[in-house]
Amino acid sequence: MANLNIDSVKERTFDAIVIGSGMSGGWAAKEFADKGLKTLILERGRDVKHIKDYPTTNMYPWEFEHRGELPMAVQEANPIVNRCYAFGESAAHFFVKDAEHPYIQDKPFDWIRGYQVGGKSLLWARQTQRWSDFDFEGPARDGFAVDWPIRYKDIAPWYSYVEKFAGISGNRDGIPELPDGEFLPAFPLNTVEEYFSKHVKSNYKNRYVISARCAHLSTPNQIHLDQGRVQCQRRTICERGCPFGGYFSANATTIPWALKSGHAALRPFSVVESIIYDDKLGKATGVRVIDTNTKEAIDYYAKVIFVNAAALNTNLILLNSKSHRFPNGLGNDSGVLGKYVAFHNYSAHIGAEYDGAKEWTTDGRNPAGGGYIPRFRNVYKQETDFLRGYASGFSAYRFPQRSWDGVGSSLKDNLANKELGPWRVGSHMMGETIPKESNFVSLDDKQKDAWGVPLLKMNIDYDDNDEKMKKDYVEQLTEMFTSAGFTNIKASTDKRAPGLDIHEMGGARMGNDPKTSILNKWNQVHSVKNVFVTDGASMTSTSCQNPSLTYMAFTARAADYAMSEMKKGNI
Repeated sequence: MANLNIDSVKERTFDAIVIGSGMSGGWAAKEFADKGLKTLILERGRDVKHIKDYPTTNMYPWEFEHRGELPMAVQEANPIVNRCYAFGESAAHFFVKDAEHPYIQDKPFDWIRGYQVGGKSLLWARQTQRWSDFDFEGPARDGFAVDWPIRYKDIAPWYSYVEKFAGISGNRDGIPELPDGEFLPAFPLNTVEEYFSKHVKSNYKNRYVISARCAHLSTPNQIHLDQGRVQCQRRTICERGCPFGGYFSANATTIPWALKSGHAALRPFSVVESIIYDDKLGKATGVRVIDTNTKEAIDYYAKVIFVNAAALNTNLILLNSKSHRFPNGLGNDSGVLGKYVAFHNYSAHIGAEYDGAKEWTTDGRNPAGGGYIPRFRNVYKQETDFLRGYASGFSAYRFPQRSWDGVGSSLKDNLANKELGPWRVGSHMMGETIPKESNFVSLDDKQKDAWGVPLLKMNIDYDDNDEKMKKDYVEQLTEMFTSAGFTNIKASTDKRAPGLDIHEMGGARMGNDPKTSILNKWNQVHSVKNVFVTDGASMTSTSCQNPSLTYMAFTARAADYAMSEMKKGNI
């Protein structure tokens, strides 16, 4: 139970509480601490300190007991997280194990999570594209979801703000549907990627293949050196944690920045049970946490609360924050809390070979991953039988290959003599899914986790729009590959469950109308003015660009607004 000792209460009272220490929570903590607010950062998992807690980051492949593979027993014990591409011997310690944090799948959903300081910012693919008005105006134009309460001009300055601090590499490509940003030099395309880029530009209107924009320090600026970070070493083993701070993570940037200010405190091992709402005061007064080690319930108090627990856990916390005023979850006057959850669809792929450029091979590594094809469908007009569109990754590579023919000495000779194989090219779809009321999360009435918090239930699925979009991706990329002279083209689709793409969004969406949304244009709960949600839960729609940069910009913008409202006495 909460300790009622007055001194203790004073010790547990802050100006701001930030729930979650990952991509967006780190930004909230940094912004508040920079301005001198006494800030508490709550994290349900363990602490992971930059450099010190990356145990595999300098290991060679042969130093792993299982050469990077996980034992079959571990894989079988974790059928959900084992489907994630990065869940291997080098990074398994950063992933939530299936049995430790259960949830209920009324429909199959692969919930990939990282419960530690830094969250999934240690594990992300670091792709950072701005959204445009084609995205923010999309729902109003196409008639799906509700209208966004903001437009690109509202968030553009905050994109610039976070890009300068995080360090984003890229070219200024001048593409309206993919606005340019404050870029460090881009990582260049290789010769076949460059060939395909020129081919597409010459043969297709409004289609582009550009260098992928990513959160890596290609050439650090002083602000990055001030953070203790240095140039990306192109090791491309980022999922282990980077001791150089070559890529953006909350562990290397925002969290230590906030802590060194002297105004922030970090409390790991703290599962947030609920946000405390005072019916008489008409506002939230604090947060109740369960210490994961002692299972003690402790209340912390603050003037303003930022919820950044990652999209679905943020929904869980809000749904579980019940009071006389809000019997169905904090701020849930509209009844839409937990609904209109959406995600990204990465379930289609295409590969081929290229017989040219044999005088070239790849040298070095590209942490950006190669090329990026911005959305080109339904941008300027509705031209297909599905809503919205898809972006695509594109990369080319060439590996040495060897013959397994022969026996004895001839086999040995064949294995010892490697020759460069053909160029291979590949692409994967990154599709936008449509937020629907029928895609929702809720709390189970009976089952709870080890800390007494109700389990989250998933009712999220694909629809016909996703199938039509996937079919179009395969047709369009096949045509583009064929016209470029690529051969042996093979397209594939898989039956993955939603969630494996790790871009879940929505449930506490923004909107102009409190009757159909939870948050206003400042990410502020319509009916609880001192609570803000700035992670993926706040997203009204999903675009097809990666969302993390937008979470960062939303958070910095909302924190600035919250502090101005606090000065005015409105919070």
